[in-house]
Amino acid sequence: MVKTVVGEEAQLNALEETLSASASPAQVGLVVGKLSASSDRALAYSLIPTPPTDSGAPACSLLRAATKPKAAAKAASSDASSSLDFDVDWVAEHARQVLRAVSQVAPLYGSAVDERLLIHISYSPRRWAYRICDMSSGRLRPCDYKYSKLLASLQTFRCTYNFEIRLPVVQAEPFKKVISKAISHLTKEVQNAKALIDGVLFLDDMDNNLEGPHNVEFLVPFKNNLPAEEGVAGLLLFAGSVSALAYLGPKESIAEVISDLKLDIITSLRSRLDIILDEADDDSTTNNLENSLSQKATQVVFHELRVPYSFPFPRRILIPWLAGSYICDYLQQSETTEDAMERCKEVMSLEADMGNYSIVEPESASAATLGSFLDVVPGALSKAPSEPGLKEMNSGQNGSRKTHGSSFSILVAFVVLLIAVLVGCIFSATLKT
Repeated sequence: MVKTVVGEEAQLNALEETLSASASPAQVGLVVGKLSASSDRALAYSLIPTPPTDSGAPACSLLRAATKPKAAAKAASSDASSSLDFDVDWVAEHARQVLRAVSQVAPLYGSAVDERLLIHISYSPRRWAYRICDMSSGRLRPCDYKYSKLLASLQTFRCTYNFEIRLPVVQAEPFKKVISKAISHLTKEVQNAKALIDGVLFLDDMDNNLEGPHNVEFLVPFKNNLPAEEGVAGLLLFAGSVSALAYLGPKESIAEVISDLKLDIITSLRSRLDIILDEADDDSTTNNLENSLSQKATQVVFHELRVPYSFPFPRRILIPWLAGSYICDYLQQSETTEDAMERCKEVMSLEADMGNYSIVEPESASAATLGSFLDVVPGALSKAPSEPGLKEMNSGQNGSRKTHGSSFSILVAFVVLLIAVLVGCIFSATLKT
């Protein structure tokens, strides 16, 4: 249960001044921070205003209630006569984009945390109100808050996770289900992995007295055999590398940052899958190359696949954000870092000046290969049948050849035996004569 909110002093104070100078009567945005089920403190790094919609309309507007003529003057000055109108869909889409970008700084904890932080900033008088919302009951309760230099105290933990998964694909399974199953399989692998921090095996009682950036490696257990399934149409080879990044805040345990790294690996792969699906469903896509790649990948029919089909996953890059911390974005094959910067400026209100920091490209592209068992199973034939039914027909012909060959061998043996008997009889008759 969250009892105290700790806010980044410099960022929240700067935002307060920006809001005070704004001519907009009302604004809505997102709190970028961290809620943990194992802590009674919530961290608030920054506030991100929701940008205007595609049509230029504000995401939040102040509405005046209709009043009677006699009471109009009085009602106009009454706060009770006003209400806020939100473009809920637009705010939700903005939240989805922001959470994808800040997954390293503010990891998602799923259903483990059933609380959310609500901050209300009043223009006049200037006042901040912090409330914790219980998602199960919908109730709001007040909490304490204080300011601190949070971003300057964060410790960085990096990891490059290499993976290779082979899973059978059932004929009737669509593309999204196949890739989701591969990611779910990888999730179990990552969850069971042991961590090495700067070459030292992580233990639950490890002290949080480390300094400087840290390198983390994950040791995975031996892989089990492929699960047996009926109606298998082929084999999915899902391989690549994921660059993960997590931050350790003050008074947090190392176990939390290890959990954050594991979660970042899985969240990153799911975000890339969402990008492919979004591109495939976007009819307004002007880039024919990206549109064709995404659509081809999502329209694969497994029982018609006769040659291996590979498609790239979007590549992660890290963009400088606040006080040396990074946010992430993903590039398709034809995109550049300039495209990512434009998206971050719009979604994250990112400034163009990155100071002494630069964009980091820490990984090569991940890829998935869809193919038949004959293509990807080690020790099997190198080429799959080019036409449906060819495999079975060839098997039948080979069987017929084996049958004919066996019959011929038996006939030859019988003839040889008969000749031997005849020669023996003749030889015996000659001896008697």
